[in-house]
Amino acid sequence: MGAVASTMAAKFAFFPPVPPSYEVAEYGAAGKLRMTGASVKEDVDVLMLKTKRGNRIVAIYVKNPSAALTVLYSHGNAADVGQMCELFCELSVHLKVNLMGYDYSGYGQSTGKPSEQNTYADVEAVYECLLQKYGAKEENIILYGQSVGSGPTLDLAMRLPKLRSVVLHSPILSGLRVMYPVKRTYWFDIYKNIDKIPFVRCPVLVIHGTADDVVDWSHGKKLWELCKEKYEPLWIKGGDHCDLETFPQYIKHLKKFVSVIEKYPGSRNKDKPPAIAEDQPENTRSSTDCREPRISTDRRERSRPNQPEKARNSIDRFSEIVRSVGLCNIHCFRSPATTGV
Repeated sequence: MGAVASTMAAKFAFFPPVPPSYEVAEYGAAGKLRMTGASVKEDVDVLMLKTKRGNRIVAIYVKNPSAALTVLYSHGNAADVGQMCELFCELSVHLKVNLMGYDYSGYGQSTGKPSEQNTYADVEAVYECLLQKYGAKEENIILYGQSVGSGPTLDLAMRLPKLRSVVLHSPILSGLRVMYPVKRTYWFDIYKNIDKIPFVRCPVLVIHGTADDVVDWSHGKKLWELCKEKYEPLWIKGGDHCDLETFPQYIKHLKKFVSVIEKYPGSRNKDKPPAIAEDQPENTRSSTDCREPRISTDRRERSRPNQPEKARNSIDRFSEIVRSVGLCNIHCFRSPATTGV
């Protein structure tokens, strides 16, 4: 029974795009890699990394010259880095961060087969690359996990005591809980995020859509409640599973989060900034759903001459680019036979 359920959960968890959206080729005397078939800027590094499980995975590194922080992005299901690259570049610009994304084993041009354990080895290989090749430090890294990517993100985060912060975007409590309303964790479940998040020791931002019909909003809310260091969550009213980036409040709230985290490197200690939420009463969390608590920070921005129009134009441009990427047709955790993915 357990083996059957585990196999079924794994089948529902991984839908790599077929065919991949890109190819990887060598160019130049140095044998550097580049992506073909995808919109990739010339200054984006394309890498092939070997994991401890013997697979070779594709990763891309987007450098921002003014960045103090680096985001390690674990993408959602039914997507690969060829599809995500333009979004990665936009996030790097808007958040003023370096950003590294990667394809899980069996996704894109990465070798091997998709599995829970392989994704853990994948994200670890990318993290080690950030440290060794790009000189990043643990305390300056933000782990970002979208949907199924919340699994490898939290698995790594719970093992990094100096990590700067974590972002969970439409996260799952566990693989089995996406399909069935189980009340406890079974040994054959995958991505047991519900059991791991209490061990994460850095500020955590949770973003979830209230109309998510793939991973219910309750997953994000429960994970937020279990965080040791809660940052003000973003519950996007009417947001579905794969369209949150198209809402203006997505990039606005994310920029605010990165700004706060960058200014308060000691937030896990006594210098905790006001935006890092303590255990809040239920009525305060309800007001967050209506996005009221963020008004005070917006007022500070409005007091600056000419700032609001520039910010709005920037946010509108970001939303337009996200829509053009076409990620909103992705249906994670659903059989391709029923969704056409």
